[in-house]
Amino acid sequence: MMAHRLDRLLRPKTIAVFGGLQAAEVIRQSQKMGFAGEIWPVHPRHDEVQGLKAYRSVADLPGSPDAAFIGVNRFLTLDIVRDLRAAGAGAAVCYASGFLEAGDDAEGAQLQQELVQAAGDMPIIGPNCYGLINYCDGALLWPDQHGGRRLAPGERGVAIITQSSNIAINMTMQRRGLPIAHVVTAGNQAQTGVSDMAIALIEDKRVTALGLHIEAFQSAAGFEALAKRARQLRKPIVAMKVGRSAQARAATVSHTASLAGSDAASDAFLKRLGIARVHSIPSLLEALKLLHVHGSLDGNTLSSMSCSGGEASVMADAAEGRSITFPPLTTEHRAKVKATLGPLVTVANPLDYHTFIWNDEPAMTRTFTAMISGGFSLNCLVIDFPRRDRCSDVDWWTTVRGFEAALRADGAKGAIIASLPESIPEEDIMNLTVRGIAPLCGIIEALDAAEAAAFIGQAWKREPAPPVACRKAKADPDIHEHDEAQAKAVLRRHGLSVPEGSRGTNADEAVTAAESLGYPVAIKALGIAHKSEMNAVRLNLKNAEAVRSAANELMPLGSGLYVERMVTGAVGELLVGILDDPQFGPVMTLGTGGVLVELLQDSVTLLLPSSRDEIEEALRSLRMFPLLDGYRGKPKADLGAAIDAIDAIATFAVEHAGRIIELDINPLLVCGEGKGAWIADALLVTKGELK
Repeated sequence: MMAHRLDRLLRPKTIAVFGGLQAAEVIRQSQKMGFAGEIWPVHPRHDEVQGLKAYRSVADLPGSPDAAFIGVNRFLTLDIVRDLRAAGAGAAVCYASGFLEAGDDAEGAQLQQELVQAAGDMPIIGPNCYGLINYCDGALLWPDQHGGRRLAPGERGVAIITQSSNIAINMTMQRRGLPIAHVVTAGNQAQTGVSDMAIALIEDKRVTALGLHIEAFQSAAGFEALAKRARQLRKPIVAMKVGRSAQARAATVSHTASLAGSDAASDAFLKRLGIARVHSIPSLLEALKLLHVHGSLDGNTLSSMSCSGGEASVMADAAEGRSITFPPLTTEHRAKVKATLGPLVTVANPLDYHTFIWNDEPAMTRTFTAMISGGFSLNCLVIDFPRRDRCSDVDWWTTVRGFEAALRADGAKGAIIASLPESIPEEDIMNLTVRGIAPLCGIIEALDAAEAAAFIGQAWKREPAPPVACRKAKADPDIHEHDEAQAKAVLRRHGLSVPEGSRGTNADEAVTAAESLGYPVAIKALGIAHKSEMNAVRLNLKNAEAVRSAANELMPLGSGLYVERMVTGAVGELLVGILDDPQFGPVMTLGTGGVLVELLQDSVTLLLPSSRDEIEEALRSLRMFPLLDGYRGKPKADLGAAIDAIDAIATFAVEHAGRIIELDINPLLVCGEGKGAWIADALLVTKGELK
């Protein structure tokens, strides 16, 4: 029912418009775009609006509108939504602000709740949003000017959803030649979320790809459904998720919280879904352009060709540290390209083909064909067009035709990249798009786009991830902070790799515990979050005298003592942390462990459940992984045991989803091959006590 009504909203044949200036502008924009359906203005005093007959109320309308734009104040909005729902309208855009986005305004929050109740099963977009533009049919529920064009009959384009109306306007003003089919603003997402709108949009056969500007996820399950449908339809999604700044992170006492904030969880969620992420509006638009022309890429290898060594160097540098690469040419491939260029040209990838063949179309075609024959995922030609008001671009089109012929001969995917965004006119961009060449503006943005397209291609080759872990039941509201002894007792009961240990209250009890456990032992002061900073740990104690001395030194620091069998033979330290995220459930962070964990910032975040293969992939992505893999002849770590331990921790977190607020294991000591991995320190905060 919801999907059908959203379809009526996105592709309406009848539009009802409520309000004054904003309503008149909606009508003006739809008329200007050539909307062929009926528009019904509703106004209590006017007989006519923008040359159209006006109606006094919803009850006076000639039928049930497919879509409605409500441009009145927040109080009247509720009444109109209620009347539209009763009349069986398809859906409505709520323009008014002053609802939940008003912050501490209790009245605004209450009004938003009442708005949702008034709408019932009728979809509403917003409130606090501009609405939507349908460039396919010329239907605009949009109270302002915009920069887009109506698509030609049979033409396809991308869809864009943003929670910011102003960013939506800015995107329509782009001069990058991106064909846009739909623009939708989400506003507060009071009832209908971004994922609901997105699913409806990708069902439109005229939509090739989807771009999202996200401030907050309304529903994890909704985005999982969206990603599943996008994969089925082979329609790629790229997102710009805001909230990466350090100011957005909430600080807590643990190492995990300093590394894994809401943005880390959001990033892990998007990766899990196969939704590519970019970090700027230009990169979002260029990624959409590449995806519109070519869809996802089947690999991460690129070729680059230009007539300048400077451009070749810039391309090579721009790919440094990325998941996409310019692989070196094989000996055979290099010889093939060399044969088309002569002895004075050094052949490499990126390729500087020099100007010897400039404006020689057959020669350029031969060189480009030889280069493209290497089977790259995307072939790039770097070329900035001259400004037409002062120069001629005739010779540049010789290069384009040669590139086009080479791509066609090999059935390959290609992109023309202008190093400066303004160096490729919009009409040329549109021309290249029709030719099946992706015209990309800016080298950094182009490689962002290629990286996004390659990520989606790789993600679609993997099995879809299971839904994120949800809370099992309503948790006890009481917060329980376990000290290390309590935390390790809980973890040990659940089968995790915890060394044997015992609590003590004085030096005598510590010695007794050490004798029972066997030397060497470690002894720690309990009740201290960061023991190393307080010098609250003594390691490798080998006799009773050493234990007694250490216990006497540690007693004044904390709330008791913990004596533990010493783990020996460790070759690496890992951080394994769990945080409870309100949207995604338990979030797991893996990273370099030890006292410098925050300084090193070497971590990766996974949502749960995650497979053993995903855990291993995450470990191998860490900068410190070579230390576990026998760096410079050092002993190799027991990687299998480390994965077993992390997998057990993840399972424990999933079984107690919603109960664990925070679990910080630092370090997980990974010993040499066959020697296991052990939880050396643990902080645990739960809702209620865990059995």
